[in-house]
Amino acid sequence: YLIEAHNLNLLRSTSTVSIPEVILTGTSKDHSFIVFNYLATKPLEDDKQSYKFGVQLAKLHLWGEQKEFGLDEDNYIGTTLQPNKWDRKWHRFFAEQRIGWQLQLLREKGIELVNIAEFTERVSEILSNHHPRPSLIHGDLWHSNVANSAFGPICYDSSCYWGDRECDIAMTELFGGFQPEFYHGYESILPLDFGYGERKDIYNLYHVLNHYNLFGGHYLAEAEGLINNINSY
Repeated sequence: YLIEAHNLNLLRSTSTVSIPEVILTGTSKDHSFIVFNYLATKPLEDDKQSYKFGVQLAKLHLWGEQKEFGLDEDNYIGTTLQPNKWDRKWHRFFAEQRIGWQLQLLREKGIELVNIAEFTERVSEILSNHHPRPSLIHGDLWHSNVANSAFGPICYDSSCYWGDRECDIAMTELFGGFQPEFYHGYESILPLDFGYGERKDIYNLYHVLNHYNLFGGHYLAEAEGLINNINSY
């Protein structure tokens, strides 16, 4: 949990989104643990608070100055290692360190959905026309990692790195659970760029592949559907 603590403290240092305070991390026999300050929470369903979180997330994505994509250390998406080697080219970073990485993990399980070299080249080609400013992103922004509290919206369980802000927005749509007011709040500060709809499939393929690598099941068919969409662009 030491890396998770680093991630959360980095997000907390931006003073944009609200993050629970990390009290300590440690190990006990064969287990590790992380302790936060206690906050009573409930699902983020209120329109006003959803709008507020959208504004806060946009401010996070505008925070800081970074010329490259990645992070100073590798971290985890769930329990899967997430490589974060610095790269000035977003299309190369995401094609190789996100999609290519997950496809390689899948191949190690004996499953090869596509020719990895050819497909990562296709992903790189699509993304090469998009030149996002590096933004510090949450990295695992689905509805269970966001909540409402007495102090307003909070988020946690991040897998942050400097990437394309659209990755966060895409994941909020992958599993649902975010109110329309969240998107209104976000776009009141930072509208989405042209072509987001196509890139969304690429960004969400990363998480769907990771879910299959972690849990198996129906995620493989979902990944195949996204791959077919991407190949049709």
